[in-house]
Amino acid sequence: MKEKWAERYQLFKQKHSTIIIIPPVILLGLFLFILMWDNVQTETYEIERFSNANQTIRSPITIEDEGETERRTREAVQSVPDRYDISEEVTEERLNYITELFDAVDKFYEEQVEEANEDNDVPPLTDQDKAIQLKQLLSNEISNEINDQTLITILSQSDEDLQQAQTIFMEALEETLNRGVRTENIQTAIANVEQTVEYSDFNEELTLALNDLATFAVTENSFFDYEKTSQARKDAATTVDPVMIRAGEVIVREGQTITNEIYEKLDIVGVLDSERNIFPLLGLSLLIAIITIFIAVELYRNAKENDWNMKKVAAVLLISVVTVLLMKVTSIYTTQSNQLFFVTPIATAAILHKLLLHERIAIKMAIFYSIIATVIFNGQIAGALNVEVGIYFLVSQVAAVGLLSNVKDRYAILKSAFGMSLIHIATILLFIFLSFEKYTWMDIIIQSSFGIISAFFAAVLAMGMLPLFESLLGVLSDMKLLQLSNPNQPLLKKLLTEAPGTYHHSVMVANISETACEAIGANGLLARVGAYYHDIGKTVRPQYFIENQVAMRNPHDFMPPKKSADIIIRHPYDGADMLKEHRMPKEIIDIAKQHHSNSLLKYFYMKEKEEKPEVEESEFRYPGPKPKLKETAIICICDSVEAAVRSLKEPTEEKIEAIVSGIIRDKVADGQLNDSPLTLKELTVIQFTICESLKGIFHSRIQYPKEEEN
Repeated sequence: MKEKWAERYQLFKQKHSTIIIIPPVILLGLFLFILMWDNVQTETYEIERFSNANQTIRSPITIEDEGETERRTREAVQSVPDRYDISEEVTEERLNYITELFDAVDKFYEEQVEEANEDNDVPPLTDQDKAIQLKQLLSNEISNEINDQTLITILSQSDEDLQQAQTIFMEALEETLNRGVRTENIQTAIANVEQTVEYSDFNEELTLALNDLATFAVTENSFFDYEKTSQARKDAATTVDPVMIRAGEVIVREGQTITNEIYEKLDIVGVLDSERNIFPLLGLSLLIAIITIFIAVELYRNAKENDWNMKKVAAVLLISVVTVLLMKVTSIYTTQSNQLFFVTPIATAAILHKLLLHERIAIKMAIFYSIIATVIFNGQIAGALNVEVGIYFLVSQVAAVGLLSNVKDRYAILKSAFGMSLIHIATILLFIFLSFEKYTWMDIIIQSSFGIISAFFAAVLAMGMLPLFESLLGVLSDMKLLQLSNPNQPLLKKLLTEAPGTYHHSVMVANISETACEAIGANGLLARVGAYYHDIGKTVRPQYFIENQVAMRNPHDFMPPKKSADIIIRHPYDGADMLKEHRMPKEIIDIAKQHHSNSLLKYFYMKEKEEKPEVEESEFRYPGPKPKLKETAIICICDSVEAAVRSLKEPTEEKIEAIVSGIIRDKVADGQLNDSPLTLKELTVIQFTICESLKGIFHSRIQYPKEEEN
């Protein structure tokens, strides 16, 4: 009855793997959501303006203070002065006017000298006549703007004074015009030229005349440039960086008066609005949904490929719960100053996943735990992710998986802790050297010691939890298999002393099976250990099996074929009962029960058929069940092959290959491997591997043809 229910459960599990996986994964997601709630939940306060803060309030998020940014931008734009364009045409025009004036004065004197030379009786010109004649040499703009007295004064000066006046005045005028003269500063510009003239060594009349020229010559030549001004203001606006309120930044301290500015900042970061808290929770829900979906997909894939049961799924989820709890407890005591997250024994999860389940699941779960850690260790600042913790946890777990490549005993875990310690120290030093903060030697020593403690704590914790998972969940790990392979195990001692032939046969089957399993990527260690115990049931009646019949007659010669068959058929189930009594793992029990599948005892069947032609073949078949795992199916093949090859007197290579191929072909044709996940391609690899192993084992007995003598 139990066997029927077990078969029904296997069929149900194969068809409805998602039903086994989805509910636990959903529970894990809910657990993660509850545990990480406070890491994204922002606290809200009821605060009034101009009151005193009861506690220090920090910003839960990083957000832009748009109002302050706009104010600074406005100030930057307003601080940009107007841009003006100096007209070179106007400048050159005013300078030319002054040059024209002094040139005209020179021309006037030349004409006066010529007239005096031609006619000495010409009466001298009055000052007014001189001014009139000079104006005739000047352009209208000059003659209309400059009064006669100024011209008369200039004409009355000596050549030396005029030359000096022209040089000084032109330099002052040119400098002033080149600086630009706007409407609002014309008087200032004129004053600058007049000041230069006054500081020069001129007589009073000439100084007044030059001042009058300054009033005429200095005019507006700098005009407002709208395009340049607009561009300058745009450039100033773009240089203003956004004013950010950083996550964790203190907005108001305890006892401080809440001003309008502080109140606006509190409103911006959302601590006054409880409705905004829904968004971080939605983000957390999406993160957990993504993680749990990936976990469910990975569990489903492993369940299909490796025939996982509910206990292994429970192992993954229980390890996840313990790991996240460890992270949460550590995060409570972690601050920016103590960096206690370095001491978290996160590598325990990777070690347990690899030893109890599979290396691939260990790596993928390491990634998920690292992502979760970035939220748990965010200092309860919504929206913040502690990437440093995520990197450290990921490196720690990957290192643990890589260093556990060859596990021979439990102390291998402890040995790997030394390698993990070095990797932890290197990662911690990496963070220290990349930071801009100053560290003392004591800080480096303390944080490095945290990494060492984490490595050894993880190893010890894994060694302590491994037997717990093995016993409570019935998960068979490589460590447990190594323990069961010890020859000092009571059942193996019993097999060696009571059935030495069977013991030797089991060792041979174990060697061949392990090699074949490793060739197709199956669990070679499971096959080896299962092969050790697969014939333990023969210890109930060892003398009825030919490998144990030394110096004695075969008792089957004196028994009816049906009775002999019953004794032989009984040994897988006797072995399963013995293994159950000794609380052996289910996988080992299944190997013992299934290693003969539903094969036919052909020898006794044919013998019985000679006497009773109507005999049913089913009476001489093992009742099964058929092998469910690749490892069991391979042991089923190797058990028959080893017995057949051992019976050969001259096991040549050709005979070995013929026997191996014949046995595999018969088992496939008989349907004995129908329930196993082996493919035809894998059977080809298995056949080749078994042949190679047997050729090596029986090499000394292979006889090669002798050379023919001439």
